[in-house]
Amino acid sequence: MELSAYAQGGWRLLGDPRRFPRRPYAALLRAAFRSLLDHPQAGLDDPDLKDIDPTVLKHCHAAAATCILEAGKQKADISAISTCLEDCKLDKERIEQFCTEYQKNKDALEILLGSIGRSPLHITDVSWRLEYQIKSNQLHKTYQPSYLVTLNVENGDSGSHPDVSFSCTMEQLQDLVGKLKDAAKSLERATQM
Repeated sequence: MELSAYAQGGWRLLGDPRRFPRRPYAALLRAAFRSLLDHPQAGLDDPDLKDIDPTVLKHCHAAAATCILEAGKQKADISAISTCLEDCKLDKERIEQFCTEYQKNKDALEILLGSIGRSPLHITDVSWRLEYQIKSNQLHKTYQPSYLVTLNVENGDSGSHPDVSFSCTMEQLQDLVGKLKDAAKSLERATQM
């Protein structure tokens, strides 16, 4: 099991008892599992985390979530997880704490990852409309046109999904169309080989 350099850096911070004493470390682990499994909007508002720098806290939360998802995706066993965390300079106690929390939540994590599906979303239709913003919320005149684009998508595994909507300027839309044309040409060339 391998983690990105960013995630490894977050785990090195988590392994430092001066930055993360025992209780904040445990609270961060709980928060990472909770945000992935129970409440995607769950915050890092645990009282044990209030003394940790918010930037470091977010970095470490992302590292923990990355490790949890990677372990679940690979169905990693405890020895693989331990080796990975040892490489990030965590002590045995912190590794055991993570592994215990992982074992508790392993079934729910596998169910969550299984529900995502194996195939990417398929675009079935596109709709758009032109929006013209006359004033901003600060009452400044802006006169900016933008496009509201909605992609109707479905997943081959489980049927339809909520539509994907975004807003973009004309330049951004032209850039997107150009990239899509390039992708279509590449695919066409690949199928002719």
